[in-house]
Amino acid sequence: MKIICIGRNYSEHAKELGNEIPERPVIFMKPDTAVLKGNDFYIPEFSDDVHYELEVVVKISKGGKYIQKESAYKHYEEIGLGIDFTARDLQSELKSKGLPWELAKGFDGSAVVGSFFKKEDFNLSALNFSLLKNKEKVQDGNTKDMMFTIDDIIAFVSQYFTLRVGDLIFTGTPKGVGKIDEHDILEAYLEDQKVLDIRIL
Repeated sequence: MKIICIGRNYSEHAKELGNEIPERPVIFMKPDTAVLKGNDFYIPEFSDDVHYELEVVVKISKGGKYIQKESAYKHYEEIGLGIDFTARDLQSELKSKGLPWELAKGFDGSAVVGSFFKKEDFNLSALNFSLLKNKEKVQDGNTKDMMFTIDDIIAFVSQYFTLRVGDLIFTGTPKGVGKIDEHDILEAYLEDQKVLDIRIL
């Protein structure tokens, strides 16, 4: 199972981190060992600045290579929410040296994946999702603000990587990312339904 992540897919998020607006999807990967087991996230000892990034996640249900955008919808049946935990201090250090981000993005437990739901139950072109930290809303996103749609992403990614059943695609985070601290509680909502509840330890 691959975890394919899209960076800078919401322009306001790219701006809040001082990044350029991309002309094509920015791709990075997480290993399968990044998936968090359970509901407790332990801040790793190598970072003092771990950030939450809430994202819509797509589960691939039909594999393929060189998938056309027009047929991309046939390759997934379920969507959900996930959190891309990022060691921002480590990422900034790596970026300043022109090095890859994997240490800051792919560490154990850095990919929170919630339950999945049938895509037919939602309007994927205008899907609301939000994150609360200690009962205060910190991220409020809508897929209409994506620069690259789910189908765009599947078509682009499959030019480079063969997609297989069970692969996950994190589709990018809206503005509002921020630091987590011990004892924080993160709650994620897909429309009005709570689908994630994470304790920071």
